[in-house]
Amino acid sequence: MSLHTPSPIVTPLCKRLGIRHPIFGFSHSAEVCLEIAKAGGFPVMGLSRELPENISQILQDLNKRMNGLPYGVDLMLPPNVPAEAQVDDLKMSLPTTHTAFVSELRKKFAIEPPSQPNFFTSHVRSRKLFDEQIEQVLASGAFGIATAIGLREDLIQRAKAAGKVTFSLVGSTRHAHKALEMGIDVLVAQGYDAGGHTGPVGTMSLVPQILEIARDVPVLAAGGIATGAQILGALSMGAQGAWLGTLWMAAKENHTPPGLLKRLIDSRSEDTLITRAHSGKPCRVVRSDWISAWEHTGSPLPLGMPLQQVLTGDVFASIHEHDRADLIYEAAGQSVFAIHEETTIRAQMDTLVSDLRLAWDRMNSMAQQS
Repeated sequence: MSLHTPSPIVTPLCKRLGIRHPIFGFSHSAEVCLEIAKAGGFPVMGLSRELPENISQILQDLNKRMNGLPYGVDLMLPPNVPAEAQVDDLKMSLPTTHTAFVSELRKKFAIEPPSQPNFFTSHVRSRKLFDEQIEQVLASGAFGIATAIGLREDLIQRAKAAGKVTFSLVGSTRHAHKALEMGIDVLVAQGYDAGGHTGPVGTMSLVPQILEIARDVPVLAAGGIATGAQILGALSMGAQGAWLGTLWMAAKENHTPPGLLKRLIDSRSEDTLITRAHSGKPCRVVRSDWISAWEHTGSPLPLGMPLQQVLTGDVFASIHEHDRADLIYEAAGQSVFAIHEETTIRAQMDTLVSDLRLAWDRMNSMAQQS
């Protein structure tokens, strides 16, 4: 089936956003987002790892390339972070047990320092940082704004006033109630299966609970989804689309480091785990020797956010820069099972839409036989 043909189910939210397929794609890559949009999905550009001074140019460039196609952006706004902070200042407050542990790991794994600064080595998550990121996003041409961790009523109201659709990723009914009270437009029910920061409830159990309280507010299903049949399953529960993230890391447009790509291809759902070692908050990642080192007996418990990033941010930057196949990891969901080889966004979207159609026909066939 051509990607220019609507999916068998085009939901009200699809019509509102002007997309052909109920597929929402999260990625940190502008190239990935552009190709998802061209293929008829709704891309969401992750900007939580971007320096505020760079966001404006990133979104200006993306807006030009989109040429009117709708897209969203995603920010992470966790509570309980400092009002303002500098990396060097926070390094002075790190416990010696943790700095000594990481120092030993650097020696054990022969980790080189990163050659250039990036978000993980030069910035700390703080309210000041979030405010600066928010201002850049609100001034952009993005059609939607999503928040992963944390809710900001001022952001929701300002975004809606600017004509943008607001999305909130929620992992529990408690989070959903808060988002609804703040006037959110779309709830994204993100289950335990998902990559990144996620809650304790599985997707298949979470989605119906969020649907029950959402009433007229559209709900998307997220977490562990990587096939057209899964998308149809989400739609059959009442969701108006499916939110996918991990799958796109297998696309050439993502420029995934070869070592990480091989790890994703070789991994099964069981090779992902929830850990605090990445950010200080529970985060599902694909396992590597670096992540496993934090689980050994005698290893200290990871620090909270943002101190864990201050402690290990240079390591994360280094293992990606140098493509350390033994150590490299990334946020990844249980949907990693669907990654078999390097591919393209066009091929991935074509497969998703074709499989959605096949699943739809199969379900109708079974219904007619009953």
